[in-house]
Amino acid sequence: MALCFQISPSLIKSQFSCNPFNSQFASRKPSNFLTICYSQSEVNENPNSNAASKQEKKLSEQSSWESKDSEGKDYLYRLGAEADNMNIAVGARAGVIDDLFTGNFLGKDSDIVFDYRQKATRSFEYLQGDYYIAPAFMVHYFCHIVKNYIAHLLNAKVPLILGIWGGKGQGKTFQTELIFRALGVEPIIMSAGELESERAGEPGKLIRERYRTASQVVQNQGKMSCLMINDIDAGLGRFGNTQMTVNTQIVVGTLMNIADNPTRVSIGQVWRETDITNRIPIIVTGNDLTTIYAPLIRDGRMDKFYWQPTQDDIVNIVQRMYEKDGITRDEVVSIVSKFPNQALDFYGALRSRTYDRSILKWVNDAGGAENLGSRLFKQKKDGKLPVFTAPKQTLEALLESGYDLIKEQKLIMESKLSKEYMKNMDD
Repeated sequence: MALCFQISPSLIKSQFSCNPFNSQFASRKPSNFLTICYSQSEVNENPNSNAASKQEKKLSEQSSWESKDSEGKDYLYRLGAEADNMNIAVGARAGVIDDLFTGNFLGKDSDIVFDYRQKATRSFEYLQGDYYIAPAFMVHYFCHIVKNYIAHLLNAKVPLILGIWGGKGQGKTFQTELIFRALGVEPIIMSAGELESERAGEPGKLIRERYRTASQVVQNQGKMSCLMINDIDAGLGRFGNTQMTVNTQIVVGTLMNIADNPTRVSIGQVWRETDITNRIPIIVTGNDLTTIYAPLIRDGRMDKFYWQPTQDDIVNIVQRMYEKDGITRDEVVSIVSKFPNQALDFYGALRSRTYDRSILKWVNDAGGAENLGSRLFKQKKDGKLPVFTAPKQTLEALLESGYDLIKEQKLIMESKLSKEYMKNMDD
C-alpha cells in the first residue's frame, strides 16, 4: 500500500531553499502539484515522522544524485573527483542529471559551459586576402605538427615543443597565424602575461587546462589543434637581475613534464587508467631563447628554428602588403633597398604613416578636433560622419614616410634622456 501526497510549488521552493541547485529549481514554474508517494512500510518505521520530513531526507529511490558506490561515495563526490567530468562541464543536460534540476528556462540541453570552451580556440577568419608564407617557415611548422600527430607511428623521438625565435618584428606570430589558417588548425593561444599570477601555481594549472582543452578540440571536433605561447621569453626569460618566482619554476616544470608525458596531463583530479590525453603539439615564439631555463629547450623536448627572412622573403611579403595599393614589384624592391636591415613591421608602419594627412583632413571635415568626440558617439543626432577616403599610395609618399621613421629611430638611439635626468648616477 502506498501513501501519496500533493505538494504545492511554494512548499517545494521552501524545502529546497538551501539546495545548491536552487537557482535552477526556483526558475522552474510547474503548473500543477507534485505528487510524492511513499510505501506503507516507510511510514510504519517511524510513525511520528510525516511525509514532509521523509521528503527532505530522500528525493527518490532512483535518484542518481544520492546513490552510493561501493565505497559509500555519492555521485556528487565522484563528479568533483574526476576533473574531466566536473559539475560545470556537465551543465543542465537532459538525461545526464535528474530532470527535476534540468528546467526549461535554458532549454532541455543547456550546457552553456561547453559553448564557452569552444571559444577558447582561434579560427583566424579575420585574415582575409592572399598573403605570402615563407617556404622555410611553412616546412618547419608543417613537419612539427604532422610529426606530433603521427608520433605513435614513428620509431623516433619527436619533440613536443617547437620554438620559433628571431629578431623583433620579423613576423613570427603573423606567419604562424597564416600557417594555421592554411592547415585548418584551431589553436589555443596564450601570451607571456598569463605566465605570472598573484596565486602560486595558477599559471601552471592554466597551461595544463589549455593543453587538455586543445585535446578536446581534436577529440570532439575532429580538427587539428595545438597550444601556442607567444613571447615565452618575456614570461620565463632571465634578464639581468630579474627574480625567479615560484610561478616561473612551476611553469617551466609543467612544460618539461608535458613534453616528457604528453598523453598524461593532470589538473588535480584522481588518476584513472582511461584518462588519456591526445598528444598536442606546443609552439612557442620568442626573441631570445637563451634566456630560458636550459633543460626546457634541450633537443629532446624542443625543436628550435631561428627565423630570419631573406631578401626575397621580405620583398614577397611587402609586395603582398602593397598589392592592393597598386605598387609594383620593382617599386617594392626599390623601397626595400632604400631601407635595408629593417624588420618587416617597419614596412607596415611605413604604409600606416602615409594615412596621417588623410586622417587630418577627415577630422577637419568632421568639424575639427574639438567636436570629434561628440560626432563619433552621437552620429544619429549630429548627422553621419564624412566618408574617409584612403590616400593614393605612391613611391614618393612611401619613401617620405620611411625617412620620417628612420629619423625617429635615430633620435631614440642617440638621445639617451635617462642619463640627462640622472646625472648623479654612475653609468
